[in-house]
Amino acid sequence: MDERDEVVEEASVEVGEAEETGLVLGDDDERDADLHEQILNSETAWSGKIFDVECLEVKLPNGRVSRRDVVRHHGAVAIVALTESGKIALVRQYRTALDRVTVEIPAGKLEPGEDPLDCAKRELKEETGFVAGRIAYLTTIASSCGFSDELIHLYLATQLSFEGATPDEDEFLNVDLVDVQELVDAVLDGKIEDAKTVVGALACDVMAHRLAAE
Repeated sequence: MDERDEVVEEASVEVGEAEETGLVLGDDDERDADLHEQILNSETAWSGKIFDVECLEVKLPNGRVSRRDVVRHHGAVAIVALTESGKIALVRQYRTALDRVTVEIPAGKLEPGEDPLDCAKRELKEETGFVAGRIAYLTTIASSCGFSDELIHLYLATQLSFEGATPDEDEFLNVDLVDVQELVDAVLDGKIEDAKTVVGALACDVMAHRLAAE
């Protein structure tokens, strides 16, 4: 057995046969109890302005011990701001991690204990200058649950009026208004990679088709 085979054997756990069922959410299936990892100890490896990194020692379902590095984040909001003419407000900003400008729906991080709806209203105004006459919850996504506990709450903002943007001092943005279908096509063509923007565009498209079918 070579080193690669040993790694595969060590990481593997017994997998049961797939069952044909309806959708059962995580931890609601009786089999899910056998998938849980037990946290043995943890320590904060690094603390930053936006997130912390925690190192966890965990006991796996097969009894072995492993390490998990987890990014701890207060969470964020993102807003699908839809005009009466069927256009979505998008922000263009440079992302240091990717070393390029991305096109995204407006978003921002939650302050500790802050209500996501209040945060959504604030971020929409700060980044785009729009104020929503109506704002409704869409969904929540785990941005990258393999290593982060960040949850992003998505909202749909309509009945927009423009009052002027007030971005943070370290925030430099350009704002575009793009047709919904054009954005959806860009998502399906793989031209939009930002997760919250992908989900927001597709959710908006699905809602439009459902309303048209009623």
